[in-house]
Amino acid sequence: MGLDFTGRVAIVTGAGGGLGRQHALALAARGARVLVNDLGGAVDGSGGSVSAAQAVVDEIAAAGGVALANGASVTDFAAVQAMVRQAADAWGRVDILVNNAGILRDKSFAKMEMEDFRRVVDVHLMGAAHCCKAVWPHMQAQQYGRILMTTSSTGLYGNFGQTNYGAAKLAQVGMMQTLSIEGAKYGIHVNALAPTAATRMTESLFPAEVLAALQPASVVPAMLVLTHESAPTRTILCAGGGGFEAAHITLTQGIYLGTGALVAEQLAERLAEAIDPAGQQVPQGGAAQGTLEVGKVMAARR
Repeated sequence: MGLDFTGRVAIVTGAGGGLGRQHALALAARGARVLVNDLGGAVDGSGGSVSAAQAVVDEIAAAGGVALANGASVTDFAAVQAMVRQAADAWGRVDILVNNAGILRDKSFAKMEMEDFRRVVDVHLMGAAHCCKAVWPHMQAQQYGRILMTTSSTGLYGNFGQTNYGAAKLAQVGMMQTLSIEGAKYGIHVNALAPTAATRMTESLFPAEVLAALQPASVVPAMLVLTHESAPTRTILCAGGGGFEAAHITLTQGIYLGTGALVAEQLAERLAEAIDPAGQQVPQGGAAQGTLEVGKVMAARR
């Protein structure tokens, strides 16, 4: 197989079932040593047991692979640090982190308790931050790393009843953008995957015939491409049912109105021009917006 992971050490969170399990199995099948992390809780994050992670480890071992189980909650930074040490102590390095752990507590925003908002953000966003922070010094020291965020179409485009989930998932893209910049000189590539797959978290969202076509395994090729040594960086790849697309956060060319008492009214009249996608760009950093706006100011003064 062309995408070989022999000698690599990977940590996959939320890997006791669904998409995470498929990620762990695929990495192990291609030669990686895999730390399988899973809290073993329900979809809403309640409960916990290492048995789900151990079952996947047993499955990998039965196929001739190498794996370890870990039951840490990604919301517990000390436990996450211990998880990373477990992998590093066992195998000497940490090359790949797949941030896959997540929960759902869906309700319309009007009916959502703030604790449910906070808990989802804590698992998806802070959990990913904890894991990234724990592996970062290892990846810096070895001058190599591959980190994958699991974002979502809900974060990118919205979905009714998922303000908490969407906020956390788009925030992971923000992390990816900056970590990829900061990691560049250390050989650390950071990407994001937006999957569409039939799992415990999505089984209530689609009819049975659609779920049958959206097997988690169909998303795995995107994960492999984004975590391999040949991976790009700062890429948002969407995947589901055998289809693959890229999502981009773009900046339009916009318009220049200057300053003055009537600028608000002028902007309202010309808003369609400001948001016209013709000529839009994919910025390579946050400074692109300011650069574009300063350029307009200077052009107007010539």
